[in-house]
Amino acid sequence: MDVLRPQLITIDGRNYRKNPIQENYPHEDDEGFYQDSMEYSDEPCDAYEVEQTPQGFRTTVNAPSLLYKHIVGKRGDTKKKIEMETKTSISIPKPGQEGEIVITGQHRNGVISARTRIDVLMDTFRRKQPFTHFLSFFLNEVEVQERFVKFQEEVLEKCSMDRGVDSSIFQNPKKLHLTIGMLVLLSEQEIQQTCEILQRCKEEFINDISGGKPLEAEMAGIEYMNDDPGMVDVLYAKVHMKDGSNRLQELVDRVLERFQALGLIVKDWNSVKLHATVMNTLFRKDPNAEGRYNLYTADGKYIFKERESFDGRNILKLKLF
Repeated sequence: MDVLRPQLITIDGRNYRKNPIQENYPHEDDEGFYQDSMEYSDEPCDAYEVEQTPQGFRTTVNAPSLLYKHIVGKRGDTKKKIEMETKTSISIPKPGQEGEIVITGQHRNGVISARTRIDVLMDTFRRKQPFTHFLSFFLNEVEVQERFVKFQEEVLEKCSMDRGVDSSIFQNPKKLHLTIGMLVLLSEQEIQQTCEILQRCKEEFINDISGGKPLEAEMAGIEYMNDDPGMVDVLYAKVHMKDGSNRLQELVDRVLERFQALGLIVKDWNSVKLHATVMNTLFRKDPNAEGRYNLYTADGKYIFKERESFDGRNILKLKLF
């Protein structure tokens, strides 16, 4: 990791620097696993709502029940460690029960510090869950589907002898889409929250950008993701507004920004690359593979997906889109 550009985690609109950790990721039952996750800057801040009570201070955390075990830790060690170091008491619902985690303590700074540590733990483990949902615009109008099918037929007719090119790596015409971002939603409450955020986006800026009318976009031109056209894993069609404006780009970037600020999408980039995947080598073994894989499994093991690339040089010469 570049020490001058450390990984940042955004929680409730506030950025936290993640310190370097060991490269081999142990199983969550290993004693050192939680200690590494706790090595964050957790200075008190005003980002959280803390209620003063007759006994001291209190705050709550909304967390999916699937993440409770990560906050409790092996034999309850993680929870005890946070409580001891922040001089707080943490109440967590029973496994399988949805509810709020309640943090209480005599000192406001201690309550905030415990809340920060829990948020960072949840973010760490959320990043290691497989993606469950994605935000996208469907591009499956009949005219678009017909153009795509024609593109597929022509590629198979003229380029089927090229290495790795076959029908299995083409997108399903009915699933053509423009992806905004990937999500890990672990409860019905989080799914409902996402729907509400999208509705607020519509009311606050989508209608203004679109003028209350559908945006007319088109796919024009094809590109590949990597830097070698002879060894391609993903080929995509570029997406543009028909009127030449940047309204679609502005719209998706603002939606992305809203979800990143709320911590629902990892902030890996500041702008969406407008594209529609038309060929993907992950489809060879799983037609539904696109966008399903995160970097880590639920137990923290790195996922390596071996892929057979294809030679896309002749396809690029066809200029079908």
